[in-house]
Amino acid sequence: MASKSSPRRTEALLSRRQIEGLIADGRSIIIVNGNVLKVDPWLKYHPGGDKAIRHMVGRDATDEVTALHSPEARNQMERYRIGRIEGRWANFVPPIQGGRFRPYCEGAAEADSEDFPEHHIPGSDISRTPSPIFDAAEPTTRRRIYSKNDPLLSSASSVSSVTEPEDGMSYLDAQTKEQIDLDIAKYPSLDLNTQDEVIRKYRLLDQRMREENLYDCNYTAYAIEACRYTFLFCMMLLFLRLGWYSMSGLFLGCLWHQLVFTVHDAGHMGITHNFHVDTTIGIIIADFIGGLSVGWWKRNHNVHHIVTNSPEHDPDIEHLPFFAISHRFLESLTSSFYDRVMAYDAVAKFILPYQAYLYYPILTFGRFNLYFLSWEYLIRGFGPKKGPAWWHRWLELTGQVFFWYWFGYLIMYKTIPTASARLAFLMVSHMITMPLHAQITLSHFAMSTAELGPHESFPQKMLRTTMDVDCPQWLDFFHGGLQFQAVHHLFPRMPRHNLRRAQKLVQEFCIDVGIPYALYGFVDGSKQVIGKLGEVGRQAAILAKCQRVTAEKGYILHGH
Repeated sequence: MASKSSPRRTEALLSRRQIEGLIADGRSIIIVNGNVLKVDPWLKYHPGGDKAIRHMVGRDATDEVTALHSPEARNQMERYRIGRIEGRWANFVPPIQGGRFRPYCEGAAEADSEDFPEHHIPGSDISRTPSPIFDAAEPTTRRRIYSKNDPLLSSASSVSSVTEPEDGMSYLDAQTKEQIDLDIAKYPSLDLNTQDEVIRKYRLLDQRMREENLYDCNYTAYAIEACRYTFLFCMMLLFLRLGWYSMSGLFLGCLWHQLVFTVHDAGHMGITHNFHVDTTIGIIIADFIGGLSVGWWKRNHNVHHIVTNSPEHDPDIEHLPFFAISHRFLESLTSSFYDRVMAYDAVAKFILPYQAYLYYPILTFGRFNLYFLSWEYLIRGFGPKKGPAWWHRWLELTGQVFFWYWFGYLIMYKTIPTASARLAFLMVSHMITMPLHAQITLSHFAMSTAELGPHESFPQKMLRTTMDVDCPQWLDFFHGGLQFQAVHHLFPRMPRHNLRRAQKLVQEFCIDVGIPYALYGFVDGSKQVIGKLGEVGRQAAILAKCQRVTAEKGYILHGH
């Protein structure tokens, strides 16, 4: 649903076919508040990376842009405005997601692509290779579930009761179809009228949040956070001085665990709401104190916020060969973020059947993987080299040198005397951060990974793919705002200390529009995650059985 804005005197009114033609010519076109933006010049300068923009090409990005950007950034986007549209916009599938677009010929008939009745979900405008799963005839009836206490519906809720097909790929197709049908039945209809109403009420909710000052940062809360950080740091130094190296490492790991929450706030401009100030805060904490890259996190995290839980596109769930939270990973998908095939190879086939049991042990070593991803980002120069964020990489590289000087040289080498004590300090300080990785994965791993097409609204997709964790208020410091991930995904720039107040308003919104609100206790939510991992592990075993049967019959195995 596009907002209307006053046209410029020389502003062009662009038709759908003209915009499709521009995209076919390789232009990056997005729609924001009814304005047509050609953002090609900004791709290499965008602090959040080019991939986040590419996932919005051909779409009405109004809600995503509003949620993730400051008013100043949105005003700067006006320089890329080339025209406007009339009426509501029906989304294309972006090229990065497989969308295909027709070149525009001046004077060609446009009637076939201009008329989109509001009760109809367009098929031809999807512009991609037809899918035997998604493009199947839509069910004639839809059922809505309104209660927030409904259990999560899994992608294969009755694996044992379904007759196992002999063809492994047919089995995966059947599972995909089942998950899509479950989500279509559980959530509001995807027709344009229904989704427009969801968007309208979401924007009213955002306005109410602002009126209640929930975007204003509580700096007193950060003063309390600073006291906690100081205590943990002093305890680390005390036990280091006493020679209790494992205990010292424990307090350092707890400090890192807590600091990540403030880095997350700064990365979303949720502290001062000033891009340069919050970025500097994030770099000082993440790079200088924690040895991790804020630039890598932003590039990764912004995409995650736009295509949440999409197996091909969301890097936060792309963890083969160690984890697969959807049966679709068993098809060796191509990651649009990493630009490579996520091979379902021999290692993955060996690990995935046991992933439910390996979940916590693997998370224990998660921080080492973050080092690798950070170094890859900085060394290969994935970040912007010009524009407002040109200096980020150089400050981050300085921070990396500083971190490894104080942590690797001063503490690990100069202060700790023996190799065994160094190893104990290293492993304890890193393994104690495991709950953080569990908190990060908890909110998404058990939720839907189904693709419902380009017409699903931003708020519905966020609530369909994200859960909140119920915990007492006194424990909020431990979760650091990650227990309100559903609320956070709707309002990413809201300071985390206000999320608990916002949660009640979001629950009212969900009841009003008929979107189930997923809320679980930490233990129950963890059980959902383990159950999802175990389920996909069983699906991997069924797939292997199907492939063995097919091989025995001499069939072609479709590349597996």
